[in-house]
Amino acid sequence: MSLVSIFTSAIAPVVAIAAVGFLLGRVRGLNVDPLNTVVVYVFAPALVFHSLLTTDIGGETLLSLGVAIVCFFVAMTLLVEVVVRVVGIDEPLRSASVLTSVYPNCGNYGIPLSAFAFGDVGRATAVLYLAVQSLIIYTHGVFVAARSGGDVGRSALRQVFTIPLVYAVALAILVRAVGLTPPDGGTLLSTLELVGNAAIPLMLVMLGSQLVGVDVRSSLGIVSLSTGLKLLVAPIVAIGVAIGLQTVGLGVDGTVGAVFVLESATPAAVTPLILLVEFGDEDAETAAEFASSVVLVSTLLSVVTVTVLVSVLQSGTLL
Repeated sequence: MSLVSIFTSAIAPVVAIAAVGFLLGRVRGLNVDPLNTVVVYVFAPALVFHSLLTTDIGGETLLSLGVAIVCFFVAMTLLVEVVVRVVGIDEPLRSASVLTSVYPNCGNYGIPLSAFAFGDVGRATAVLYLAVQSLIIYTHGVFVAARSGGDVGRSALRQVFTIPLVYAVALAILVRAVGLTPPDGGTLLSTLELVGNAAIPLMLVMLGSQLVGVDVRSSLGIVSLSTGLKLLVAPIVAIGVAIGLQTVGLGVDGTVGAVFVLESATPAAVTPLILLVEFGDEDAETAAEFASSVVLVSTLLSVVTVTVLVSVLQSGTLL
């Protein structure tokens, strides 16, 4: 797989849509606050609910991959929390660093990349990764984003249960378990697909708008730290998790294991930016600007890191 192929198939569309948002932000002064609310409460739940209902993934794969993803996020969160405290990063950038270092862009970046690199199995695994991550990011991620504004304890925990995506994931799993999935192509699933598909470009437009006036140099050291953790440390942690789970018979190997590592190694996700704006306080703008910088820098640098990783994973020498 060549560098040009990866860029044109997975990164170029992301950059192009974000560029539209950047132009809107610069020319029209786009206000992203209402868009944040629509994404969090409407588009994102529809996207994951539809994906869970329509993806062809068995229960055994769901269990193995789900355990691997949870273990990865626990390990990365603990590691990053220690690092940012040792370095001496204060709030709100401490929580922003955790969110951008831990959560990968496994959706609009990871799904097409996995499909291109590993075919249909790659795409199906990537969708499942997105579903599990969505459940984690809209619980733990909301808590960390609220913490960035000093909102901790019961108040922050209550925020978790106001996010409809948590209930969308639970409902989708229940519907599949009892065999009540609506027919593919029917009105319900078609509507959910239409609404859910709007989430990805809208998030990218918001990202582009947030980049207007961003001065990466103002926090270059912290941006570099988060970018390094996301692109270099995260894949190592994911490989360790996959190998460790193989020893206990959970079978995170082959193509599924390769896609798990690849998804974990994608650049910083857009969703933490949305959460920081939605649940932060008056300093949310500072944290959001930092998150935007990490997303921008990590996405650009991932052209190199992801290319090397895909080549290694396709060779089958790791898993």
